[in-house]
Amino acid sequence: MNAEASAWLARVHGPHGAEADVPLQDWLREDPAHQEAFERAVDLWELLPGAAAISDSTIESPTPRRFMPLAIAASILAVAATGAMTVYLNQAPVFDTGTGEQRTATLKDGSRIALNTDSHVTVNFASDKRQVSLDRGEAMFDVAHDAARPFIVTAGDEQIKALGTSFVVRRDGDRVRVTLLRGKVEVTRKGERRQLLAVLAPGERVSAVPQAPPVLDRPALDAVTAWRRGEIVFRDTPLSDAVAEVNRYGQARVMVNDARLGAIPISGVFATDNAAEFAAAVAQLHGLRVRREGEALLLTL
Repeated sequence: MNAEASAWLARVHGPHGAEADVPLQDWLREDPAHQEAFERAVDLWELLPGAAAISDSTIESPTPRRFMPLAIAASILAVAATGAMTVYLNQAPVFDTGTGEQRTATLKDGSRIALNTDSHVTVNFASDKRQVSLDRGEAMFDVAHDAARPFIVTAGDEQIKALGTSFVVRRDGDRVRVTLLRGKVEVTRKGERRQLLAVLAPGERVSAVPQAPPVLDRPALDAVTAWRRGEIVFRDTPLSDAVAEVNRYGQARVMVNDARLGAIPISGVFATDNAAEFAAAVAQLHGLRVRREGEALLLTL
């Protein structure tokens, strides 16, 4: 599986990379394991010395360019086979994404982090605990079990403690939301006296803001994790909130300036990378117009 993923990566970065795009997508759809293997290969590709030089035509090298992707792919396989992957990941304890970007990283303990748009995570592992700080944005954590070292995620004033589980943490300013997909987590609030906010069961979510009691609910998990599929799911979501969510992904900005329009309930599945399609669909369904305001799209009556 790793060999196949590395071979595909070599084709993508080769002289005929554009021709490999469609068959690569077909291969990725065949099996979720293909996607995971390819993501691991990409992570290593970005971390291996010299990989960036392949896409830089100004860098001279005695190695013919058509052989460079294969050489890097061979390095990826060697790293994976010897366990040296940990060495590279130890050198990169900070992971972030720009607006509209997503990234997946494997930590040295085998845990995986998937970052959504405009997110920043800092990792600090010690002998007795594994600490991660979500400084902004949203991340999905798939935690490798280690009873001797709890996995603790800090987001603002909230801390999420897990031993082996899968959950999503989203931080919007002071507001933190934790959704448990699998396993069990404990959510506490820092302070002079640590406050237990919730012990979540699978499918539960806790939302917390400073100086207010936590709110517990059970959201639709397919909506919470839709960004991993490049989608946003709305179910009777006020248009103003839906617009704010679409704008997180940084395409043409959508605006709605009328409070009455902002209250319109929106339902549907939309792509994260096509704000114009979202605006057009909303306008058609609700009898609105889309007017371009510079680089923004304004929804009006």
